[in-house]
Amino acid sequence: MSVVDRVAARTPLPTGFYTLTKREILRFVRRPKNTFAPAITNVLYFSVFGVVLGARVGEIIGVPYILFILPGLIVLGAISNAFENASFSIFHGRWNEYIHETLTSPLSYTQMVWAYILSSAFRGLLVGAIIAAIGGGIISYLYQPVPIEQPVYLLAFMLVIVLLFASLGVVGGLLATDFDDLTMMNQFILRPLVFFGAVFYSLEDLTPLLRDVSMLNPMVYMVNGVRYGFLGVAEVDPNLSLFVLAGATAVVASIDVWLFKRGYGLTD
Repeated sequence: MSVVDRVAARTPLPTGFYTLTKREILRFVRRPKNTFAPAITNVLYFSVFGVVLGARVGEIIGVPYILFILPGLIVLGAISNAFENASFSIFHGRWNEYIHETLTSPLSYTQMVWAYILSSAFRGLLVGAIIAAIGGGIISYLYQPVPIEQPVYLLAFMLVIVLLFASLGVVGGLLATDFDDLTMMNQFILRPLVFFGAVFYSLEDLTPLLRDVSMLNPMVYMVNGVRYGFLGVAEVDPNLSLFVLAGATAVVASIDVWLFKRGYGLTD
């Protein structure tokens, strides 16, 4: 059977999909320092901005400043790790040429892509949960228990944002030409967007012009959505934000599958 015939004859194989997803999860579970280190970094942000500066800032939207910034730091940790995991896994597989074994398996391209996306999203959720647990413990000790006013929205937003950035990570892994590209994408694109995404300040504190500019930043909707899940307060309509982010996730995941089918970045 020719390669074309074999690819055309691919059928869904739950076992293969499960195996690839498990392999990708075990890849970072077996190296916990790579997962816990970013979480600790975000906790340091939390400690400096929340604990040290929080006493001077006071309250924002009626809650202690340290509680106000917690959702944004959870988002930062979750999306950074979801993106990093997917981009590194794809690029490392290309670099060492073991991704060819995946490409020649009977898995469909959709299954391949979603195995990378789901495993990376799981890492993002894990890091987000670690930051939430540590930050929540500090806040509960210093101020008050951390509320979860809208648990359904919180879960929905966390799932959507990690899936979105895991999907973007697949694109990043295909575009990267060396390891420096992966670092640049995270440090010079993702993190600036997050820091200017109303993590450390309220949109109400901005001038009308800066507020309008900020609304072009997708991170604003993510941070506000997660903040709404915790505090029940949002500066942007959470339903609209969730709808737009879910649509973006579907589009980017579809692009991932299309790039895999084309073999973009996967073959010489």
